[in-house]
Amino acid sequence: MSRIAVVGGGAWGTALGHLAARKGHVVTLWAREPEVVEAVNRQHRNPLFLPEIALAPGLVASADMAALAGSEIALVAAPAQHLRAVCAALAPHWPAGRALVICAKGIEQGSHKLMTEIAAEILPGRPAAILSGPTFAAEVAAGLPTAVTLAIQDQALGQQLVETLGSALFRPYWSDDPIGAQIGGAVKNVIAIACGIVMGRGLGDNARAALIARGLAEMLRLARAKGGKAETLMGLSGLGDLVLTCCGKQSRNTSLGEALGRGQSLAAIQAGRRSVAEGVSTASAVMELARLHAVDMPIVAAMDGVLNRDLDIDAAVKGLLARPFKAEQA
Repeated sequence: MSRIAVVGGGAWGTALGHLAARKGHVVTLWAREPEVVEAVNRQHRNPLFLPEIALAPGLVASADMAALAGSEIALVAAPAQHLRAVCAALAPHWPAGRALVICAKGIEQGSHKLMTEIAAEILPGRPAAILSGPTFAAEVAAGLPTAVTLAIQDQALGQQLVETLGSALFRPYWSDDPIGAQIGGAVKNVIAIACGIVMGRGLGDNARAALIARGLAEMLRLARAKGGKAETLMGLSGLGDLVLTCCGKQSRNTSLGEALGRGQSLAAIQAGRRSVAEGVSTASAVMELARLHAVDMPIVAAMDGVLNRDLDIDAAVKGLLARPFKAEQA
Protein backbone atom coordinates (compact mmCIF):
# COMPACT_ATOMS: atom_id res chain seq x y z
CA MET A 1 0.00 0.00 0.00
CA SER A 2 2.23 2.79 -1.27
CA ARG A 3 -0.42 5.07 -2.81
CA ILE A 4 -2.50 6.80 -0.16
CA ALA A 5 -5.47 9.13 -0.41
CA VAL A 6 -6.29 11.55 2.41
CA VAL A 7 -9.85 12.88 2.42
CA GLY A 8 -9.98 16.16 4.33
CA GLY A 9 -7.63 19.13 4.29
CA GLY A 10 -8.00 20.19 7.92
CA ALA A 11 -5.24 19.96 10.49
CA TRP A 12 -5.60 16.22 11.09
CA GLY A 13 -5.88 15.22 7.43
CA THR A 14 -2.92 17.42 6.54
CA ALA A 15 -0.83 15.98 9.37
CA LEU A 16 -1.60 12.41 8.31
CA GLY A 17 -0.84 13.20 4.67
CA HIS A 18 2.45 14.82 5.64
CA LEU A 19 3.31 11.81 7.80
CA ALA A 20 2.65 9.35 4.96
CA ALA A 21 4.51 11.44 2.37
CA ARG A 22 7.48 11.77 4.70
CA LYS A 23 7.58 7.97 4.88
CA GLY A 24 7.90 7.81 1.09
CA HIS A 25 4.31 7.03 0.07
CA VAL A 26 2.62 8.70 -2.89
CA VAL A 27 -0.02 10.84 -1.19
CA THR A 28 -2.93 12.80 -2.64
CA LEU A 29 -4.80 15.09 -0.25
CA TRP A 30 -8.35 16.09 -1.12
CA ALA A 31 -9.34 19.46 0.35
CA ARG A 32 -12.58 21.37 0.01
CA GLU A 33 -10.92 24.81 0.23
CA PRO A 34 -9.20 26.01 -2.98
CA GLU A 35 -6.77 28.10 -0.95
CA VAL A 36 -5.61 25.00 0.92
CA VAL A 37 -5.03 23.12 -2.34
CA GLU A 38 -3.04 25.99 -3.81
CA ALA A 39 -0.94 26.54 -0.68
CA VAL A 40 -0.11 22.85 -0.27
CA ASN A 41 0.96 22.50 -3.91
CA ARG A 42 2.84 25.80 -4.27
CA GLN A 43 4.17 26.55 -0.79
CA HIS A 44 4.08 23.13 0.92
CA ARG A 45 2.02 24.72 3.69
CA ASN A 46 -1.54 24.67 4.99
CA PRO A 47 -1.88 28.22 6.32
CA LEU A 48 -5.53 27.79 7.32
CA PHE A 49 -5.27 24.71 9.50
CA LEU A 50 -1.62 23.77 10.13
CA PRO A 51 0.39 26.95 9.48
CA GLU A 52 3.45 26.13 11.57
CA ILE A 53 4.46 22.99 9.63
CA ALA A 54 6.54 22.82 6.45
CA LEU A 55 4.89 19.95 4.57
CA ALA A 56 6.64 17.13 2.75
CA PRO A 57 7.16 18.06 -0.93
CA GLY A 58 5.66 14.73 -1.98
CA LEU A 59 2.25 15.68 -0.58
CA VAL A 60 0.02 16.75 -3.49
CA ALA A 61 -3.41 18.34 -3.00
CA SER A 62 -6.51 18.39 -5.19
CA ALA A 63 -10.07 19.68 -4.96
CA ASP A 64 -11.22 16.91 -7.31
CA MET A 65 -12.27 13.68 -5.58
CA ALA A 66 -11.52 11.79 -8.82
CA ALA A 67 -7.81 12.42 -8.21
CA LEU A 68 -7.97 9.85 -5.40
CA ALA A 69 -9.11 7.00 -7.65
CA GLY A 70 -5.66 5.45 -8.12
CA SER A 71 -4.88 5.22 -4.42
CA GLU A 72 -4.83 1.93 -2.50
CA ILE A 73 -6.13 3.13 0.87
CA ALA A 74 -8.02 6.24 1.93
CA LEU A 75 -7.55 8.03 5.24
CA VAL A 76 -10.89 9.77 5.78
CA ALA A 77 -10.32 12.75 8.07
CA ALA A 78 -13.48 14.80 7.52
CA PRO A 79 -15.38 16.08 10.59
CA ALA A 80 -17.77 13.48 11.96
CA GLN A 81 -20.96 15.31 10.99
CA HIS A 82 -19.73 15.61 7.39
CA LEU A 83 -18.57 12.00 7.01
CA ARG A 84 -21.76 10.86 5.28
CA ALA A 85 -21.51 13.53 2.56
CA VAL A 86 -17.79 12.96 2.07
CA CYS A 87 -18.26 9.19 1.76
CA ALA A 88 -21.01 9.76 -0.80
CA ALA A 89 -18.67 11.96 -2.84
CA LEU A 90 -15.88 9.37 -2.59
CA ALA A 91 -18.09 6.39 -3.53
CA PRO A 92 -17.89 6.72 -7.36
CA HIS A 93 -14.09 6.77 -7.18
CA TRP A 94 -13.51 4.03 -4.58
CA PRO A 95 -13.97 0.44 -5.80
CA ALA A 96 -15.33 -2.37 -3.65
CA GLY A 97 -12.67 -4.18 -1.65
CA ARG A 98 -10.46 -1.12 -1.25
CA ALA A 99 -9.80 -0.19 2.39
CA LEU A 100 -10.74 2.94 4.30
CA VAL A 101 -9.19 4.23 7.51
CA ILE A 102 -11.69 6.50 9.24
CA CYS A 103 -9.93 9.17 11.27
CA ALA A 104 -13.01 11.12 12.44
CA LYS A 105 -14.19 11.01 16.06
CA GLY A 106 -17.88 11.38 16.68
CA ILE A 107 -21.40 9.99 16.44
CA GLU A 108 -23.78 11.21 13.76
CA GLN A 109 -26.62 13.45 14.87
CA GLY A 110 -30.09 12.21 14.04
CA SER A 111 -29.12 8.65 13.15
CA HIS A 112 -26.83 8.23 16.24
CA LYS A 113 -24.63 6.01 14.04
CA LEU A 114 -20.94 5.32 14.52
CA MET A 115 -18.52 6.31 11.76
CA THR A 116 -18.05 2.70 10.59
CA GLU A 117 -21.82 2.27 10.39
CA ILE A 118 -22.06 5.28 8.09
CA ALA A 119 -19.21 3.97 5.94
CA ALA A 120 -20.85 0.54 5.67
CA GLU A 121 -24.08 2.21 4.55
CA ILE A 122 -22.59 4.59 1.98
CA LEU A 123 -19.53 2.56 0.90
CA PRO A 124 -20.59 -1.09 1.22
CA GLY A 125 -17.94 -3.68 0.46
CA ARG A 126 -15.05 -1.41 1.45
CA PRO A 127 -13.42 -2.61 4.69
CA ALA A 128 -13.19 0.23 7.21
CA ALA A 129 -10.70 0.60 10.06
CA ILE A 130 -10.74 3.22 12.79
CA LEU A 131 -7.68 5.32 13.64
CA SER A 132 -8.10 6.91 17.06
CA GLY A 133 -6.11 7.85 20.13
CA PRO A 134 -4.33 10.72 21.88
CA THR A 135 -3.26 12.95 19.00
CA PHE A 136 -2.76 16.64 18.49
CA ALA A 137 -2.26 17.18 14.76
CA ALA A 138 0.56 19.70 15.14
CA GLU A 139 2.60 17.30 17.28
CA VAL A 140 2.12 14.43 14.84
CA ALA A 141 3.13 16.65 11.92
CA ALA A 142 6.19 17.89 13.85
CA GLY A 143 7.39 14.32 14.32
CA LEU A 144 6.85 14.10 18.06
CA PRO A 145 6.30 10.57 19.46
CA THR A 146 2.68 9.44 19.18
CA ALA A 147 0.83 6.15 19.74
CA VAL A 148 -2.66 5.40 18.43
CA THR A 149 -5.20 2.60 18.11
CA LEU A 150 -5.94 1.14 14.68
CA ALA A 151 -9.11 -0.90 15.09
CA ILE A 152 -10.52 -3.41 12.63
CA GLN A 153 -11.67 -6.97 13.16
CA ASP A 154 -9.68 -8.30 10.18
CA GLN A 155 -6.28 -8.83 11.81
CA ALA A 156 -4.39 -9.42 8.54
CA LEU A 157 -5.64 -6.15 7.05
CA GLY A 158 -5.09 -4.41 10.37
CA GLN A 159 -1.46 -5.47 10.46
CA GLN A 160 -1.00 -4.39 6.84
CA LEU A 161 -2.40 -0.95 7.68
CA VAL A 162 -0.18 -0.72 10.78
CA GLU A 163 2.91 -1.45 8.66
CA THR A 164 1.84 1.05 6.02
CA LEU A 165 1.18 3.94 8.40
CA GLY A 166 3.49 3.17 11.32
CA SER A 167 6.98 4.50 12.00
CA ALA A 168 9.33 4.85 14.95
CA LEU A 169 7.57 8.07 15.98
CA PHE A 170 4.00 7.20 14.96
CA ARG A 171 3.06 3.88 16.52
CA PRO A 172 -0.32 2.30 15.70
CA TYR A 173 -1.47 -0.58 17.93
CA TRP A 174 -3.91 -2.99 16.28
CA SER A 175 -7.24 -3.67 18.01
CA ASP A 176 -10.14 -5.91 16.99
CA ASP A 177 -12.67 -3.59 18.68
CA PRO A 178 -13.69 -0.71 16.38
CA ILE A 179 -16.85 -0.14 18.46
CA GLY A 180 -14.94 0.55 21.68
CA ALA A 181 -12.40 2.71 19.85
CA GLN A 182 -15.17 4.84 18.36
CA ILE A 183 -17.08 5.26 21.61
CA GLY A 184 -13.91 6.42 23.34
CA GLY A 185 -13.02 8.88 20.58
CA ALA A 186 -16.50 10.37 20.51
CA VAL A 187 -17.42 10.64 24.18
CA LYS A 188 -14.07 12.03 25.33
CA ASN A 189 -14.74 15.23 23.39
CA VAL A 190 -17.92 15.85 25.38
CA ILE A 191 -16.15 15.17 28.68
CA ALA A 192 -13.39 17.56 27.63
CA ILE A 193 -15.89 20.39 27.23
CA ALA A 194 -17.08 19.67 30.78
CA CYS A 195 -13.47 19.80 32.02
CA GLY A 196 -13.00 23.12 30.27
CA ILE A 197 -16.06 24.52 32.00
CA VAL A 198 -14.60 23.42 35.33
CA MET A 199 -11.42 25.33 34.48
CA GLY A 200 -13.30 28.41 33.30
CA ARG A 201 -15.46 28.45 36.42
CA GLY A 202 -12.44 27.99 38.69
CA LEU A 203 -13.81 24.81 40.27
CA GLY A 204 -10.38 23.30 40.78
CA ASP A 205 -8.21 20.37 39.73
CA ASN A 206 -10.02 17.98 42.07
CA ALA A 207 -13.23 18.52 40.12
CA ARG A 208 -11.50 18.08 36.78
CA ALA A 209 -9.94 14.79 37.91
CA ALA A 210 -13.33 13.60 39.14
CA LEU A 211 -14.91 14.45 35.79
CA ILE A 212 -12.23 12.50 33.91
CA ALA A 213 -12.76 9.43 36.10
CA ARG A 214 -16.55 9.57 36.05
CA GLY A 215 -16.50 10.41 32.35
CA LEU A 216 -14.48 7.25 31.74
CA ALA A 217 -17.16 5.30 33.63
CA GLU A 218 -19.80 6.71 31.28
CA MET A 219 -17.70 5.76 28.25
CA LEU A 220 -17.34 2.22 29.58
CA ARG A 221 -21.08 1.83 30.13
CA LEU A 222 -21.95 2.99 26.61
CA ALA A 223 -19.22 0.92 24.96
CA ARG A 224 -20.38 -2.26 26.70
CA ALA A 225 -24.00 -1.59 25.76
CA LYS A 226 -23.01 -1.10 22.12
CA GLY A 227 -20.93 -4.29 22.05
CA GLY A 228 -17.46 -2.86 22.68
CA LYS A 229 -14.84 -4.13 25.10
CA ALA A 230 -14.00 -2.53 28.43
CA GLU A 231 -10.26 -3.09 27.91
CA THR A 232 -10.36 -0.95 24.75
CA LEU A 233 -11.54 2.00 26.83
CA MET A 234 -8.55 1.52 29.16
CA GLY A 235 -6.18 1.92 26.23
CA LEU A 236 -5.05 4.63 23.83
CA SER A 237 -8.43 5.29 22.20
CA GLY A 238 -10.16 5.54 25.58
CA LEU A 239 -8.22 6.62 28.64
CA GLY A 240 -5.25 7.92 26.64
CA ASP A 241 -7.34 10.15 24.42
CA LEU A 242 -9.52 11.24 27.34
CA VAL A 243 -6.54 12.41 29.40
CA LEU A 244 -4.95 14.27 26.49
CA THR A 245 -8.15 16.01 25.45
CA CYS A 246 -9.13 16.99 28.98
CA CYS A 247 -5.67 18.22 30.02
CA GLY A 248 -3.82 19.32 26.88
CA LYS A 249 -3.60 23.03 26.18
CA GLN A 250 -4.15 22.44 22.45
CA SER A 251 -7.54 20.78 22.95
CA ARG A 252 -10.27 22.54 20.97
CA ASN A 253 -13.00 20.99 23.11
CA THR A 254 -11.40 21.91 26.44
CA SER A 255 -10.68 25.46 25.30
CA LEU A 256 -14.27 25.83 24.11
CA GLY A 257 -15.53 24.64 27.49
CA GLU A 258 -13.17 27.00 29.29
CA ALA A 259 -14.51 29.93 27.28
CA LEU A 260 -18.07 28.86 28.11
CA GLY A 261 -17.14 28.64 31.78
CA ARG A 262 -15.85 32.20 31.66
CA GLY A 263 -19.17 33.45 30.35
CA GLN A 264 -18.76 33.58 26.57
CA SER A 265 -21.66 32.39 24.45
CA LEU A 266 -21.33 29.27 22.32
CA ALA A 267 -22.25 31.22 19.19
CA ALA A 268 -19.50 33.79 19.81
CA ILE A 269 -16.89 31.11 20.48
CA GLN A 270 -17.72 29.18 17.32
CA ALA A 271 -17.87 32.33 15.20
CA GLY A 272 -14.25 33.06 16.09
CA ARG A 273 -12.95 29.61 15.09
CA ARG A 274 -12.24 27.88 11.81
CA SER A 275 -11.64 24.42 13.30
CA VAL A 276 -14.39 22.16 14.65
CA ALA A 277 -14.83 21.19 18.31
CA GLU A 278 -16.51 17.82 17.72
CA GLY A 279 -17.93 17.56 21.24
CA VAL A 280 -20.58 20.22 20.58
CA SER A 281 -22.47 18.22 17.96
CA THR A 282 -21.51 14.85 19.44
CA ALA A 283 -23.18 15.57 22.81
CA SER A 284 -26.72 15.26 21.49
CA ALA A 285 -25.84 12.20 19.36
CA VAL A 286 -24.28 10.45 22.36
CA MET A 287 -27.40 11.11 24.40
CA GLU A 288 -29.61 9.69 21.64
CA LEU A 289 -27.49 6.53 21.62
CA ALA A 290 -27.46 6.35 25.42
CA ARG A 291 -31.25 6.57 25.61
CA LEU A 292 -31.59 3.88 22.95
CA HIS A 293 -29.49 1.53 25.08
CA ALA A 294 -30.82 2.75 28.48
CA VAL A 295 -27.34 3.87 29.59
CA ASP A 296 -27.00 6.46 32.37
CA MET A 297 -24.62 9.26 31.30
CA PRO A 298 -25.20 12.25 33.62
CA ILE A 299 -22.11 14.25 32.60
CA VAL A 300 -22.91 13.93 28.90
CA ALA A 301 -26.57 14.76 29.63
CA ALA A 302 -25.50 17.93 31.45
CA MET A 303 -23.26 18.96 28.55
CA ASP A 304 -26.02 18.26 26.04
CA GLY A 305 -28.23 20.53 28.14
CA VAL A 306 -25.66 23.33 28.22
CA LEU A 307 -24.68 23.08 24.55
CA ASN A 308 -28.00 22.31 22.90
CA ARG A 309 -30.89 23.02 25.30
CA ASP A 310 -30.09 26.37 26.94
CA LEU A 311 -29.33 24.83 30.33
CA ASP A 312 -27.55 27.30 32.59
CA ILE A 313 -24.03 26.18 33.47
CA ASP A 314 -24.47 26.76 37.19
CA ALA A 315 -27.71 24.76 37.11
CA ALA A 316 -25.90 21.93 35.30
CA VAL A 317 -23.14 21.90 37.92
CA LYS A 318 -25.67 21.99 40.75
CA GLY A 319 -27.58 19.12 39.20
CA LEU A 320 -24.48 16.92 38.99
CA LEU A 321 -23.49 17.69 42.57
CA ALA A 322 -26.99 16.91 43.82
CA ARG A 323 -27.04 13.39 42.42
CA PRO A 324 -27.56 10.64 45.04
CA PHE A 325 -24.54 8.84 46.47
CA LYS A 326 -23.96 5.33 45.15
CA ALA A 327 -21.30 2.64 44.81
CA GLU A 328 -18.49 3.72 42.51
CA GLN A 329 -18.80 0.74 40.15
CA ALA A 330 -22.59 0.84 39.94
